[in-house]
Amino acid sequence: MSPPEGHRLDGPIRSVAVVVRQPGSEVKAVVGRLGKWIGERDIAVTLEKVDERSLAGETSLDIAKNPVDLVIALGGDGTLLRAARAVVGTDVPVLGVNLGRLGFLTAFPDAELEFGLEAVIGGHALLDHRFTLRARIEGKHQVDGDNLFALNDIVVHTSGAARVTPLTLHVGSGDAREEVGSFSADGVILATPTGSTAYSMSAGGPIIVPEVECIVVTPICPHSLAVRPLVIPATQEVSVRSPDPDAEHQVTVDGQVERVLAPGDAVVVSREEHPVKLVRLPGQTFFGTLRRKLNWAAGPPERA
Repeated sequence: MSPPEGHRLDGPIRSVAVVVRQPGSEVKAVVGRLGKWIGERDIAVTLEKVDERSLAGETSLDIAKNPVDLVIALGGDGTLLRAARAVVGTDVPVLGVNLGRLGFLTAFPDAELEFGLEAVIGGHALLDHRFTLRARIEGKHQVDGDNLFALNDIVVHTSGAARVTPLTLHVGSGDAREEVGSFSADGVILATPTGSTAYSMSAGGPIIVPEVECIVVTPICPHSLAVRPLVIPATQEVSVRSPDPDAEHQVTVDGQVERVLAPGDAVVVSREEHPVKLVRLPGQTFFGTLRRKLNWAAGPPERA
C-alpha cells in the first residue's frame, strides 16, 4: 500500500545539516563516509559545531536563519532529540542514523549509511509527523519567549538528592483550568506518544502509538498505590506546581536541557503548533521497531 498523500519525502536534497554526538573515532569514521558520499553528489553541508552548548543538549545550528533541506543526526536517540529541537518551527525533516545501542527513533544503522541515503535522495523515504510539547515557566523564573520544546518528554523533579516531593497537577487553561489532584512522588513525566517508549515507559506509563495525539502524565515512583498514569488530550494544557513553599525543583527536557524552578513556579505544558518530521524507510513500522528493539510481546522460545 502506498503511503498517505503528503507523507513521502519529496523534492531534491541540495543541502543538509549534520548533528553529531560527542566526537570519537567511530563518529569521525562515519562523518568521513558521509562527507565522501555528499561530496560526490554536490550537496552543500553544514556540520554542527561541537561546543559547550551541544554537550549540554543544545545545538549551535540555526535552521530558521540558515535553512537546509534535511538534518542528519549521527548518533543515538539523544542526538536525534537534539536535532529535532533545532528544526522546531520549520518544515525541515530529521533523519536519524544510529551509532548507539538502541536507536529507537533512527531510520537505519551506520552500516547501512550509503544505502539509506540513496533511498532518501531517490524519493523513497517516508515522513512521520510527530507532535512536540512546548513548556513555559510561570512564576519568578518566567522569561517572555523562553519556551522549552520536547519531542520526548518534559520532567519536573527535585533538585539535588533524590527524595519524595509533593506536586499538584492541573489540566486546562484560563477559567477552565481544573485541579486534578496532589500526590507525593520523585517527580512527574509529561510525555508525547513518541516519548511514551522512553522514560515514561520505564516509570510504568503506557505505550502510545505515535499517530495518537495526547499527553501522557506519568508520576515517578508515587508514594501511593492510588496514583496511576493519565492520558490527556493534546488539546489541553497540563501544569505542575509544588505546594511546598521551600521546594527545590527543576525541569528537564528530553533528558538534556535543564531549567531551575523557584519555589512556587509552575511548569505549563501544551502542544507545540509545528510537528517534527522524522524520516523513515519503507517497511520500517512502529510495531516492527517495538518488537525488534524493545522485545515487546516476543513469542515464547520454540521447543528444542
